[in-house]
Amino acid sequence: MSLFELSGFQRDLLVVIAGHDTPSGQDVKEDLERELGSEINHGRLYPNLDTLVDREYVEKGTIDRRTNYYAITDRGRKRLRERREWEEQSL
Repeated sequence: MSLFELSGFQRDLLVVIAGHDTPSGQDVKEDLERELGSEINHGRLYPNLDTLVDREYVEKGTIDRRTNYYAITDRGRKRLRERREWEEQSL
């Protein structure tokens, strides 16, 4: 598997998560909305976060009964580095 199989939105989510220790889904949403300058609905956000969890780029844990946190895995960090190296070689 590689980051090429992920959508641009999923890669952006991965970058945001990598920039925090264990952000909640709401933290990820707010940070990415600030960067994109547009609102992200829950129906787009959470299925994409689940995809990152399913592919083992991100782990998901519980903060409380209503709130989950997300943390980048070593696999996710490795894929981000590979993507960055590919981009740098291409520029």
